[in-house]
Amino acid sequence: MTAETHLQGVEISAAQFFEIWHHYDSDGNGYMDGKELQNFIQELQQARKKAGLDLTPEMKAFIDQYGKTTDGKIGIVELAQVLPTEENFLLFFRCQQLKSSEDFMQTWRKYDSDHSGFIDSEELKSFLKDLLQKANKQIEDSKLTEYTEIMLRMFDANNDGKLELTELARLLPVQENFLIKFQGVKMCAKEFNKAFEMYDQDGNGYIDENELDALLKDLCEKNKKELDITNLATYKKSIMALSDGGKLYRAELALILCAEEN
Repeated sequence: MTAETHLQGVEISAAQFFEIWHHYDSDGNGYMDGKELQNFIQELQQARKKAGLDLTPEMKAFIDQYGKTTDGKIGIVELAQVLPTEENFLLFFRCQQLKSSEDFMQTWRKYDSDHSGFIDSEELKSFLKDLLQKANKQIEDSKLTEYTEIMLRMFDANNDGKLELTELARLLPVQENFLIKFQGVKMCAKEFNKAFEMYDQDGNGYIDENELDALLKDLCEKNKKELDITNLATYKKSIMALSDGGKLYRAELALILCAEEN
C-alpha cells in the first residue's frame, strides 16, 4: 500500500503514519513545507473523497490554515493532530513537559544521563515511559518496546540506532523547535572549538549566560536569514537549559552548534 492509499483509511496504524510522513517529507529535513505540504493537502482531499469519507474537523481546520499558502511549514506533531490513528501515541507527548523548547532541553539533559550526546534505545524507553505516565497512559512493557522501536524508525535519520538532540526535537511543534533554525548555522569541529575558546573569555572551560549572549548576538548578526535577533532571549533560555548550574560546557554547546562530521 502507498502513502496515498493509507490516507483513505478511517484510522491508520503507527507504522502507516510513519510511511506517510516519510513519503511527504521527501527531502528528509524533518518537516513538510512548500510543494511537499501542498502535495499532502491535495492528495489528502482526493483520498478522502475517493474513499467516500468527509474531512474531519481537524483536517478542515488544517487545510484552511495551510491550503492557501506556499510558505507554511509543519512538523510530525502537527501531522499527528490531523491524521486519525488507531493509537496516536505521538499526541500523548503534548503534555506539560514538552510545551516549549526549554522544557524539551531540560528533558534531554535528564535522559542523556551519561552526556554521550545521544539517547540510546534504553534511555529512549525510559523517556517514553515517563512521558506516557505524565499523560496518564499506562501501557504494557511490550507496547512500550513497540513504541520505542517506532520512535527510532521515525526519528533516527541516520539509522545509527540512537537519537541525537535534533532528531528527538522533532517531537516539538515546528514553531517551538528553534533547533531547526540552528541547522543552517552549524560549524565544523575546528570552527566550533575556535568559537568556544573565543567566547569563553575567562578560559574556565565553560560558557556562562553572558558569554552565550555575546556568542548568539554575533551568530544572529552573521546569519540573519536563519536566526532572528528578536528571538535571542528564547534561544539563550533554551540553550542554557542544557547547562550545569549555569555552566554550559563544550559538549553541551556542541549539540547545538557543531555539525556532525562523517
